Amino acid sequence: MEGGPNIQEADDTINSSTAEEGGNSGCYYSCCDPRGRLHRFIALIFMCFLGFGSYFCYDNPAALEGHIEKTLNITTTQYSLLYSMYSWPNVVLCFVGGFLIDRVFGIRLGTNIYSGLTLLGQIIFASGALFDVFWIMIMGRFIFGIGAESLAVAQNNYAVLWFKGKELNMVFGLQLSFARIGSTVNFLVMESIYQWVNKEYKGTELLGIVLFVATSTCLFSMLCALVLGFMDKRAENLLRRHETTNPEVVRFTDVIEFKFTFWLIAVICVSYYVAIFPFIALGEDLFIKKFHMSKQEANTINSLIYLISGVASPLVGLFIDKVGKNILWIVVAISVTIGSHTLWAFTDVNAYVGMVILGLAYACLASSLWPLVSLIIPEYQLGTAYGVCQAIQNLGLAVFTIVAGHIKDTYGYIWLEVFFICTLIVALVFTLVLWLVDMYQRGVLNMTPGNRVAHQERLSSAADAEKQRLLSSEASSSNDNDNLQPSSDFEIRNRYLSRIGAPVSDNTEE
Repeated sequence: MEGGPNIQEADDTINSSTAEEGGNSGCYYSCCDPRGRLHRFIALIFMCFLGFGSYFCYDNPAALEGHIEKTLNITTTQYSLLYSMYSWPNVVLCFVGGFLIDRVFGIRLGTNIYSGLTLLGQIIFASGALFDVFWIMIMGRFIFGIGAESLAVAQNNYAVLWFKGKELNMVFGLQLSFARIGSTVNFLVMESIYQWVNKEYKGTELLGIVLFVATSTCLFSMLCALVLGFMDKRAENLLRRHETTNPEVVRFTDVIEFKFTFWLIAVICVSYYVAIFPFIALGEDLFIKKFHMSKQEANTINSLIYLISGVASPLVGLFIDKVGKNILWIVVAISVTIGSHTLWAFTDVNAYVGMVILGLAYACLASSLWPLVSLIIPEYQLGTAYGVCQAIQNLGLAVFTIVAGHIKDTYGYIWLEVFFICTLIVALVFTLVLWLVDMYQRGVLNMTPGNRVAHQERLSSAADAEKQRLLSSEASSSNDNDNLQPSSDFEIRNRYLSRIGAPVSDNTEE
């Protein structure tokens, strides 16, 4: 990954000359030095706004559904293409996007490219509406999806690069908050913007201009990407990351070597989110028929999950940063989510109770699950790993949203809730398996922050001691027997690697 190790690792490599350049105390250090907390949180603001435009524009069609269908004279099936052309390509392309960040572009250039694609896609989408050419709108959503999903991968990489070992859970929670704020603001303002523009324009001109207004959010996010790239380049120079850059290069084949715990996390992600996003898309029928709500009230309660999780996510993430035990909190989040769906399906408890519970549980899961990837996968492979997670999530949502829609149409909302409960039980089972595997491997996924640091120090000390012992053993062995050829550096290195369980190179050339 461009930029090398994270800031925590780089701190140990900075010599006194760097300290003299910026000082280690006072306002300058806090605001302008990359090691200062305030400086990192200034960077965090730009990280959070990286995805604001894409999340705002993603649901532009939903906020303007009636106007789009009427103005363009299209069917609901044609309208649905605006979403399917976003999701299906990203089953593969966001994985490729993550790989390109790791192997080709680096995080800064990759972020700029993907934010540019997001902006370009939204411009094409708005242009298609302006000129009443539906296939251009479809093409715009396709390009928009490629950029937006890969931009989310880049955003995760930036978070790990700047905050790994520090406030990472809180950062992931805050990023989720800004994403949900973008979605919520879209639903709140797009209709008002439409009515305001409607005073001067009509028809496709009206629709196109409204979508171009929405495009400004993508332009804003791209500017944030440029500023963040400048800050990261400056941090790389000041922290001298290039001096400790990992020489290993990611390959496509690395994916099959990802640890079993990573794939468990991917399954947990899909099986949990199936009970969130398809529910939001289809839950209106439940609230209208069972709880006798109006259409407006049903839409209001449906949007609460975004508002609640948006507010709660950074707070929950900060709490998990302090106490650790990520897997425990994943179990709690899934169990509480099962409880909320059970309330809706089998009780007459006020529907708002279940939605508040669901919003808090969703915030807890997102803040505790996603940071685990950075504890399992080496940093130079993180873009690829997050891309794989995004790809699997897109595939699961694309398939199970269709399944959920069929269940609702055929059997009704009660069986739809039973389906969601079943997917959550699957998520819970795989989480318990993850817990057991982590315990068996003496892993760090469910440790407290202090225990993780101590565990890493023990591993480093043991590795250093083993290396010294092997080198000493080889030296004494060669002195004791003059008839034996001394071992090469390559052989010594391979013996050391085999002792600590690392892959041994088969290259015999010196």
